[in-house]
Amino acid sequence: MSAAADDIPHIPVLIGPLIKAVSPVSGVWLDGTFGNGGYTRALLAAGAETVIAVDRDPLAFEMAADWIGDYPIEPVQGTFSKLDHYGSDLDGIVLDLGVSSMQLDIAERGFSFMRDGPLDMRMSQDGPSAADLCNTSTEAELADIIYLYGEERASRRIAKAIVAARPLTTTLQLAKIVEGCLPRHKPNQSHPATRTFQALRIAVNNEYGELHAALMASERALKEGGKLAVVTFHSVEDRMVKRFFQKRGGGMANANRYAPEVEQEEAAWSLASRKAISADKDELQMNPRSRSAKLRVATRTGAAAGTVAPKDIGMPMQKGAR
Repeated sequence: MSAAADDIPHIPVLIGPLIKAVSPVSGVWLDGTFGNGGYTRALLAAGAETVIAVDRDPLAFEMAADWIGDYPIEPVQGTFSKLDHYGSDLDGIVLDLGVSSMQLDIAERGFSFMRDGPLDMRMSQDGPSAADLCNTSTEAELADIIYLYGEERASRRIAKAIVAARPLTTTLQLAKIVEGCLPRHKPNQSHPATRTFQALRIAVNNEYGELHAALMASERALKEGGKLAVVTFHSVEDRMVKRFFQKRGGGMANANRYAPEVEQEEAAWSLASRKAISADKDELQMNPRSRSAKLRVATRTGAAAGTVAPKDIGMPMQKGAR
């Protein structure tokens, strides 16, 4: 993210198309990524009676303390992988998988390569940090993380440089190391450290595991006719959501037309469209953060909730993981 984009106030991405896609809005909804509260307030304005607001970051609720009590909001500090523990027979669920602007903007949280701060990146503010990961993982483990979660082609070179420079303690220290491994970036190109920081953040917070678990939990938490709306910000997340809806929506075709027909489970989801919704020109101009965002929406059927393996929805798996 450029410095200019980083200074733009938080605007909920694809909020207009999302509300349109899930309308009419009523009953009890769950916002699995409360953040600055933009989606929660939009759902209430659109007709939701109550929103269960979930966030793993305690700072989200501290920052909302002066206004959250004025709305029918039930705050829950927790992870969206356990959303079915927080509500049942829900009318809808919204998941915005983007990093909160408050996390990027506070240097002490260690998410941004544009601001110097401790190499942290923990959304819940507990557990092993990005510094712990960089300073204790083997070179092969780091290369695996950076390649799988950041889709960074120079992952081995970067991992070798990180190990040689240990111990790492700050964001700018890491950013400088990565910059030294890659060609100088041109204007309007993403910063060289973007993919590495993304990879470490995903690993520290188990973001792909959380998404996989949340998708399955949504089947258990939504009532028949309930809506699930997911906003993703890069290709791996979107692939996981797309394949989940295909797999559980009865849309996975037989791989070989000559093979015996595989019996399809009853579809757990109904999709109005198999295409993702992207930002229009007006939103792109107003909110540069929306340029990579994609929205997918599905409606819960009356079929029983089921399970799907991580590999079946394209979730990246580190070596040795099942």
